[in-house]
Amino acid sequence: MLIGLTGTYCAGKNRVAALLEAMGVPVLDVDKLGHVCLENRKREILARFGSDLANPDGSVNRKALGERVFGRKEELSALEGIVHPEANRMTEEWIAAQCGKTCAVNAALLHRSSVFARLDRVILVRAPLLTRLLRAKRRDGLPWRDLLRRFASQKQFNSQYLSSGADIYIVENPGVGRPESLVRKLEKRLGEIMADAKPGKETK
Repeated sequence: MLIGLTGTYCAGKNRVAALLEAMGVPVLDVDKLGHVCLENRKREILARFGSDLANPDGSVNRKALGERVFGRKEELSALEGIVHPEANRMTEEWIAAQCGKTCAVNAALLHRSSVFARLDRVILVRAPLLTRLLRAKRRDGLPWRDLLRRFASQKQFNSQYLSSGADIYIVENPGVGRPESLVRKLEKRLGEIMADAKPGKETK
């Protein structure tokens, strides 16, 4: 079974990914894979977006690159055109290496992955807006204006999955209560995923 894992900015999907791995489900972090792809394609990236994006060691300054393409559709599309084919290829290779056992693909832009149509189930991690905003400020330390722009860019994030026809299993991560409560929620969802073999659309 191939499971997709996604969630909005600072909803806590990486926390859920770590819990899945602790439960014995291999997880591919596509976002980290993207960092590898940036380095594999850094020559094309620096040629397209500017050599000033190179760090002193020759690697790509990811933060500066992100700032350069954020909110600019043409620039973002150009970057995705360079990076996504490589990420898709490496994702397919990783899935093939799992030899058919249950595994998960963790990606912020899961719906743009080449494997999206093949996913058996999707886990969607959600958290209240204020909780996410405080997490983002604490983790990334960006100005409030920049954080709000990021949040606004994901306005349709949840709805695009809920209307996709995929089997969606929602995990709420409010950030309150004991940490083991999230574990119990995920265990319940994973149990449902493993037990539910019905075809077609079914939103949980």
